[in-house]
Amino acid sequence: MNNAEEHKHESTREISYSSGKGDRGVYSLSDIIKSPVFAPVLSSKKIGRLIDLIIVDKDKFAEVTYLVVGRPFGDPSLIVPWEKVQSLTPGRIVITIEHINTYAVEPPMSAVLLKDYILDKKVLDSKGREVEVVYDVKLVLGNNRLYITEVDLSKSGMLRRIGLKWLANFINTLASSIVKQKVAWSYVEPLPEKIGSFKGDLTLKVLKEQLSEIPPVDLADILEELDPEQRMALFGQLDIDHASDTLEEIDPNIQRDMIAALNKQRAAQLINEMTPGQAADLLSVLPWWEVEAILKLLNRENAVKIMDILKKQEEKIANFAVSNFLRFPPGKTALQTRRAFQREAKGKVAIMYLYIVDDLGKLLGVIDIKELLMADDEALLKDIMTTNVISLNPDNTLKEAWEMFKRYGFRALPLINGDGKMQGVIPQRDVMNLTHRFVE
Repeated sequence: MNNAEEHKHESTREISYSSGKGDRGVYSLSDIIKSPVFAPVLSSKKIGRLIDLIIVDKDKFAEVTYLVVGRPFGDPSLIVPWEKVQSLTPGRIVITIEHINTYAVEPPMSAVLLKDYILDKKVLDSKGREVEVVYDVKLVLGNNRLYITEVDLSKSGMLRRIGLKWLANFINTLASSIVKQKVAWSYVEPLPEKIGSFKGDLTLKVLKEQLSEIPPVDLADILEELDPEQRMALFGQLDIDHASDTLEEIDPNIQRDMIAALNKQRAAQLINEMTPGQAADLLSVLPWWEVEAILKLLNRENAVKIMDILKKQEEKIANFAVSNFLRFPPGKTALQTRRAFQREAKGKVAIMYLYIVDDLGKLLGVIDIKELLMADDEALLKDIMTTNVISLNPDNTLKEAWEMFKRYGFRALPLINGDGKMQGVIPQRDVMNLTHRFVE
C-alpha cells in the first residue's frame, strides 16, 4: 500500500484511548513514555518503545505531530506521524504502518522533542529571576489530536517521574498547594528557535511570586551550571531557609567559592540554619581565619559544637544532635497524625520517622512513615510503634555512630540520655556523607 492509500481513511479514524486513572484522555508524559509500540500489520510482537514526542508550539498549547519509536539492536528510530496512531494507552501504543523503512528517517531539522528538549529544562519567570525545573508534562487527547496543556514543576511530578506514584498521591492529599505547581502552556513564552537537548530555557509570562519553590537539590544542580556572577545573583534572591538547604547540596568546590563571596553576616545566617555536622562539613573547606570570623557571628552553643567537630577534640555524637524532629504522643490515632503531618513536618529533619514520647519527653517508640500510611485510621500510635528502638547516647563517639548507621541503615537515630529521655536525633547524612573530612 502506498502513502496515498495509507492516508485514505484518515478522516474517519478515531483513536481509542484510556488513561487508566478514571480521567479519560488525560495523561502525564511519564505515563506513556517507554510504552511498547505495536504495528499489527507488520508483526504481532512489539516493534519498539516510545522514546519521545515531536511537538509544534501553538501559543496556548502545543500539539504532538510525530512519535519517536526507539527500536532494539541498534536499529534506527522510527519517526511516525501522529495520524498513524490507532490507539494510545499507558503501556500499549498501536500504529498503522506497513513498511518500516518508510519511517526510519531523521527528525525534521526544526523538530522540538518534548522529552529531550523540555523535561529537566530550567524555567525562568518573566524577569529571569526565579528558576524552576520541568519534571513532567500534561497531555490531553481530544478530537483525535494530542495536546500539551501544562508543564509540571511540582514535587509530585518529580516523584511520579521516578516511579513513586504512590508517594506523589499521598503528598497531594497532604498538600493541596503542590497541585498548583503546574503552569499552563499558555503561560510559556514561545520556545526559543535554537532550543535543544543542552541549550535554551523556558521562560514564563508570570513573575516569581506566582511560582512555588523548587527542591534545593534541583536548584543546586542549576546553580552549578551558571557562571559565578549569575550564580550569586540568583542565590542572593533566596530566603534564608531555601538558601541554606540549597547550599548544602552544592558541589564542595563551588560551596567554597560561594561562601567566600558572601559577606560574613549572610554566611553566618545560612550556617545557623544548618545542623552542626552540616555546618562543620561546609566550613572545613574555608581558610581558618574565615572560619573564626563566621563562628563569632553564630549563637554560642552552635559555634561550640561546630568548633569541637572541626578540631576533632570531643568527637562526641551529641555535637551532631538536632532538636527539630517529629514527636507525637502515644494516644493519637493514625488518621489524626496523618492530618497533622504536613504542619508538623515543616522545617523538621528526618521526617521519615515519628518519635513517640510521653509527657516527660521519654522515648516510647518509633514509627516509620510507611507504617503510618498503611495503618488503620483509628489505630493508636502506641499500638503500631516499634518499641525495640536502636539509639545512641551522649557519650557515643562519631566513629561509634558511623558504625551503627552502617550496620542498621537508618536515616536517623535518636539520642537518649540515661533516663530514657530524647536529647535529639542524629541525621544519617551528617555522619555518613561528610564530604570534606574522613571518619577514622
